[in-house]
Formats: sequence, C-alpha cells, structure tokens
Amino acid sequence: MEVIYERCCGIDVHKNMVMACIFVKGKKEIRKYGTFTDELEELIAWIREKSCEVVAMESTGVYWKPVYNLLEEGGIKTIIVNAQHIKGVPGRKTDVKDAEWIADLVRHGLVKESYIPNRAQRELREMTRYRQDLIEEKAREINRIQKVLEGANIKLASVISDVSGKTGISILKAMVSGTTDSEALSHLAKGTIVKKIPLLQKALRGSVGEHQRQMLNHQIRHIEFLAGEIERIDNQIKKK
Repeated sequence: MEVIYERCCGIDVHKNMVMACIFVKGKKEIRKYGTFTDELEELIAWIREKSCEVVAMESTGVYWKPVYNLLEEGGIKTIIVNAQHIKGVPGRKTDVKDAEWIADLVRHGLVKESYIPNRAQRELREMTRYRQDLIEEKAREINRIQKVLEGANIKLASVISDVSGKTGISILKAMVSGTTDSEALSHLAKGTIVKKIPLLQKALRGSVGEHQRQMLNHQIRHIEFLAGEIERIDNQIKKK
C-alpha cells in the first residue's frame, strides 16, 4: 500500500492520558503522556523532534481540544477524524493500539478529515452557544415565575405575553414589595398594555403570601442577572 506520509503521528486522547504513535520511515514508536499542559508540551516537542508532517486524532468529547490548540499554535498540520469512520476502516488487528491504528491510517492517506473552524470561529461559536444556554435558562426561570403566579391564582400571563417585560417586572417587583391591591398593580402597565388595565385588574386578584413574594424575589433577581449576562455577551460578540 502506498505511503503518503513518511513521518506522521496518531494520537489517542482520553481524559487523563494521551497515547501517541509516531511512524518514521516505517518504524514506529509509542509513548504515553498525561494531559496537564506541561505534559502535552512534551508531546508537542517529541512530534517536532521527529519532524512529523501531519498529526491525526479522533474528535473524542472535548478532550481533543487542548491538544489541538497546542498543535495549532505550533503550526503543526493536524487532522481531526471521526471515530466512527476510523472504526469502519477494515483490516485492523485486535492487538493494535488506537494510536497506532490512527497513525497507520494517516500514513497511508486512509483517514477522512473533519472540518475544524479556525480558533477565532471556534471561540465565537462557543460564545454564541453559551448565549443560547443563558436564553434557555432565562425561559425556564420565567416558567417558574408563571407556576408561582398560577399557584397564587394570579393570571398575569393570560393578559401580557411576556411576564419578564417592563410591565411584568414592574408588577412583580411591586408584589414582592408587598403591594396586593389589583387596581394599584394594574396601573403599573406600560405601552400597549395600558389598554388592558380593566382585564389586568381582574387577572391580578389572587392570594400572594410571604412565600410567593420570596420566591418571586429570587426569580426576578435571577432573570435580571441572566438578562445582564446576555447583554454583555452580545456586546462581546459584536466586537469579534
């Protein structure tokens, strides 16, 4: 079988251990490293010492990322391959270690490279995913508020579409402060909700006790914290 790379490395990445196999003109050498940064730097130094043309490893969980980052920073060509593709290549012997098998496949050009965005794109993607997580957490907290209100027979969500909007938060904060009069609460309406004040008065007649006020206080603070974090992330994304 034709050899594409005379000098190449296959890496099998785990949480606390990295196995690496380097082929140099048909001769192989296997070494084991830890995953602390200084240990990974030793691995990079070994790869450089052997003048590897390419390094290949599987996209195992998140464990490949620090290794990939160091290789990328070092300007070493690195291929990330799908684990299912590696397993699907026929001809592997049972006693061959994963790192050796990966190295042998890349040596003969038999691995399919996965697309990996550059570091700036990866970091932007990570930030936008975290932003989405915060948005989903905020939605869950709003649902918790609605459950507390329903338990007190406050039908706020039946009148306004977003209880975390300006009108909703103003009313909820007034409730937390001890205001229970539905007429007084309804006059906190803002914008188009003003037209619904009569209906809002009916919706705000319920039984809000000390327990409900404490729960709402925690939940409102959490929502405002999440909203602030989302805004900060939005500003950071704009600068990317």
